[in-house]
Amino acid sequence: MGKGFSYLIEIFTKYFLGFWAVFTGLLFPFVVFLILLYESKLAIQNFGVINFLTSTEWDPVRESFGALPMIVGTLISTFIAILFAAPIAIGIAIFITELAPSWLKGIFTTAIELLAAIPSIIYGMWGFLVFAKYMREDIEPALQKIFSPIPILSQLFSGNPTGIDVLTTSVVLSVMIIPFMSSVVKDAFNLVPSVMKESAYGLGATKWEVVKDIVIPYTASGIAGGLILSTGRALGETMAVTFLAGNVPQIPKSLLEPFTTITVALANQFTEADTPLYLSSLFYLSLFLFLISFGVLILAKLMILRIEKKWKK
Repeated sequence: MGKGFSYLIEIFTKYFLGFWAVFTGLLFPFVVFLILLYESKLAIQNFGVINFLTSTEWDPVRESFGALPMIVGTLISTFIAILFAAPIAIGIAIFITELAPSWLKGIFTTAIELLAAIPSIIYGMWGFLVFAKYMREDIEPALQKIFSPIPILSQLFSGNPTGIDVLTTSVVLSVMIIPFMSSVVKDAFNLVPSVMKESAYGLGATKWEVVKDIVIPYTASGIAGGLILSTGRALGETMAVTFLAGNVPQIPKSLLEPFTTITVALANQFTEADTPLYLSSLFYLSLFLFLISFGVLILAKLMILRIEKKWKK
């Protein structure tokens, strides 16, 4: 009787967990995609795909909508944030796991976890009320002076420093995602077998050589995993970007120009959508954000598989 009951519990648990795994990983994303596609039907009929993706006009009054400024703004801010965050996060993970004394590791680990727990709106308010002022008055004018003699870089820092622009938004985004990335990378570094590092030290390797030739190659997939999570966080961030982007539907020609992203446009305009075409266009934007996120995850997964294959040879 007892064995039969245990067997039933095991079967029930197996299929129950299996159902939720399939639902969460496959059915739910598919249902979301179908809902977004259905709600976007009117915008697809009016603008098509190519025209909606390449148009730079977003005029609710004339009901002329194009997604290019939002898509470009989303990708640019995410790319710059990852560019800033990745080396810092990896450096933090290396310091905690390989360089910091034992009594300091717990303090730094707790501090990083606390930073990850701060709501994004707090980062946005800090960026808008405090950090943007320093960017406007000190950092951005200094960058203009430094890079003005260099032809290509001078264009990147041209314009009037306002602190509400691409650069400020990307820096705050990078601050937000550093705790996530460093935590994942740190956990991956802790999985490196001690015997591998001790063997390298026994052969006369320095700490830098152990990190470069043992730790990083062994945990390449973990580092890539942290990069994926951070990219997804940056792509979908709304509140912090809403405070700092400026919400101007234009393709920024400089890092010091205001811009907007898909999430900012959705957050600011959903309550203002007073016509069916306007609302459908916002759902169309949501559909492209869903596809962009899905595409980034696929590319990142392929990159992880390629890295693992390379280091297993």
